[in-house]
Amino acid sequence: MSGRRILFAGTPDFALASLRALCESGVVPVAVYTQPDRPAGRGKKLKSSPVKEYAQGRNIEVRQPDSLNDKDVASEMVEFDADLMIVAAYGLILPQAILDLPRQGCLNVHASLLPRWRGAAPIQAAILAGDEETGISLMRMTAGLDSGPVFTRQSFQISNTESAGELHDRLAMLGGEMLCEYLPGILKGDLEGEAQDESLVTYARKITRSDAAMNWRMSATELLRQVRAYNPAPGAFFGLDGEQVKCWSATLTDVQREDAGTVVNAGRDGIDVACEEGVLRMLEVQRPGRGRVSAGEFADQKSLPGRRLK
Repeated sequence: MSGRRILFAGTPDFALASLRALCESGVVPVAVYTQPDRPAGRGKKLKSSPVKEYAQGRNIEVRQPDSLNDKDVASEMVEFDADLMIVAAYGLILPQAILDLPRQGCLNVHASLLPRWRGAAPIQAAILAGDEETGISLMRMTAGLDSGPVFTRQSFQISNTESAGELHDRLAMLGGEMLCEYLPGILKGDLEGEAQDESLVTYARKITRSDAAMNWRMSATELLRQVRAYNPAPGAFFGLDGEQVKCWSATLTDVQREDAGTVVNAGRDGIDVACEEGVLRMLEVQRPGRGRVSAGEFADQKSLPGRRLK
């Protein structure tokens, strides 16, 4: 790959894993595109993306346009004379004018087994659906949403206790490994993209905070998936005494049934809540403005058995 000019576009930690893997393998991008700095924390101070911080540490040129639809952005990108742009969780839509700029197009590192779970939140969607496996797809980008031909996929099993955060980290690492393994063949033209089967397409829409509200009319199995899928963000939550309490960890248990939302037992082992089907045992919870505690510790603070959660 000597002499190849690579652009990289990405923003969060998922993208950082791919950028780091590239650089450590000797493929250093001529420039990195990442989203603008955003206010973060209680002080709302501007914070750089993980990709920006890493790129600056490697003395790689960084660009942070608000949009890629600006003609000036395309004109600036032409100057990099890129062979390929690698995109991983960038967060901005690439218009056709940008997709056409690199001589060999744009390559996307996508966290699902395309065509399953195109879209914004494939990791969470896989957990919510109870998928047994997921993986990484390396795809040539087209104007459609994650619809381009796929160069290669690699899969692995999803643990039935795995949170979205844990799954994210495994997928991010795999994405970096696959880039290093398959990029030479893609650049040489030895690896052909395969069209996706449109009959198998599913979509993973962007997550909102309201999605994380725990509905006790769901089954315990569905609620456990919700707890896992929304950890670390936005965090599954339920209502108690006018507060929205987050549940970070849970399991299934077999105890006497009550009406959905009723606390059946609460003690050292956890807080057991009856669902429409089955019982969810909450193991770790968090009240607003406080730290995470074991459900047993939370149960010591409040009298819960027999109460109805919202």
